[in-house]
Amino acid sequence: MKQSANLFLRQTQSLGMTPQLMQSIQLLQMTHFELTQFIAQEVEKNPLLEFPSNDGEAGGERGDAEDGEYAHQPEDAGSDDGYDNRTEALSSDWYDNGGSASTSRLNDELDANYTNVFPDDGAPQRLDAPELVSQWKSMPGSGEGADYDLDDFVAGQVSLRDHLAQQIPFVLPDMADRLIAQNFVDQLDDCGYLQADIVEAGERLGTSLAQAERVLATLQSLDPPGVFARSLAECLAIQLRQKDRYDPAMQALVENLELLARRDFATLKRLCGVDEEDLLDMLGEIRQLNPKPGSGFEAGVSEAITPDVVVRPASDGGWLVELNPDTLPRVLVNQSYFSRVTKNGEDHAFLSDCLQSANWLTRSLDQRAKTIMKVASEIVRQQDAFLLHGVDYLRPLNLKTVAEAIKMHESTVSRVTSNKYMLTPRGLFELKYFFTVSISAVAGGDSHSAEAVRHKIRALILQESPEAVLSDDDIVDMLKKGGVDLARRTVAKYREAMNIASSVQRRREKRALAKLAGF
Repeated sequence: MKQSANLFLRQTQSLGMTPQLMQSIQLLQMTHFELTQFIAQEVEKNPLLEFPSNDGEAGGERGDAEDGEYAHQPEDAGSDDGYDNRTEALSSDWYDNGGSASTSRLNDELDANYTNVFPDDGAPQRLDAPELVSQWKSMPGSGEGADYDLDDFVAGQVSLRDHLAQQIPFVLPDMADRLIAQNFVDQLDDCGYLQADIVEAGERLGTSLAQAERVLATLQSLDPPGVFARSLAECLAIQLRQKDRYDPAMQALVENLELLARRDFATLKRLCGVDEEDLLDMLGEIRQLNPKPGSGFEAGVSEAITPDVVVRPASDGGWLVELNPDTLPRVLVNQSYFSRVTKNGEDHAFLSDCLQSANWLTRSLDQRAKTIMKVASEIVRQQDAFLLHGVDYLRPLNLKTVAEAIKMHESTVSRVTSNKYMLTPRGLFELKYFFTVSISAVAGGDSHSAEAVRHKIRALILQESPEAVLSDDDIVDMLKKGGVDLARRTVAKYREAMNIASSVQRRREKRALAKLAGF
């Protein structure tokens, strides 16, 4: 077979994602916090990007410059009598060459002390970079004025481990016991439960099982009550012991929490050996205990949600959709700096790349704001009845419907609605909240939203009485009367997703609560 080398020219088309396009996609799905961090990094890397300075600061600097120019005008125009007199006065013995009074000379000649007794009340220190004062709190001059940051005055949060470490030296004087206690502290979860095996911990630390159990028993007496428990029953038992309420009847109740979860009060009365009134009192005491003793010590700082879109009623009866100005990034491209530097011909290629990157970033931010505005406006148009009347009127909606209305791809709408929030007269909602599954209606009517159906199920259960508790079949019948065609297993699925017990358990609990209220 003869082999030969040939040269072919082939032209094909392919779709590739440039780095700029990938950056635009990433900006679209970023949250406000992530976007702020990203822009701060870009401003730090790109010399042509800058944050807009405060108008008040800029005006103040401009005013100082103008005052300085006016101060030199008389000298350039020539000398007159008034100006000569001022010059002679300033050059008198009371002033030094710098034009300011000499404090030491005044103190010596007038036998007085003119030093500043308030050294902190000096002249305002000028900011080195006013546009970056929000990023760097340690900048000289950033602490001037009345704009204090409340975070600087907030006391540091004490973690669960720090709180326990402060108590351990008072209850365990021996250093070996403290070492074991520190090992147990390190194996606590966020709820305050011990996730360690005592036998394995004793073998790893080279101590006996009796010593490890003795240290654990001492740790279980610390604050908060119930900490270092290995199970929910042990956590409740520790708290009851500290309250001196762990009698044999309460012990039987704590050891049979699965019966309490099923609301099997008849079996609990038999096991505890108490009547119904005593059992209800014991249940009231159990409700006052804390099943998660470590939950009061938050591991992280909770952040407030800032809405990206604000919806308010308009004067014409419609809705006014606006972007929240607090979430809009503010960044400028310094064209004058680029022009001054490129005149010399130095670093022209580098600054050209920086200018191209800066312009692309500003266009991407503008496109991001426009896309969010389009999606939010279409959602408000589709869910107008929800804004007027509430959750019962929430319409089923999917990404495809919004994408076709605004002529965009579904993936773009999905990125826009991720981690974005809308502030409405009905409250603060994530944009994903308005997209729900459609549930068919009876006799071919308008379909219903799954969220609206769940709200109806919750409302029906809250209105039921202890004598007439609704079963899943009863809820299905009542929903059909309201025009919702739903299967019983779907009702059970929605009920379990909302952490609502079955009809048998609800009947037992409601009757017990009714009797407790009667006592």
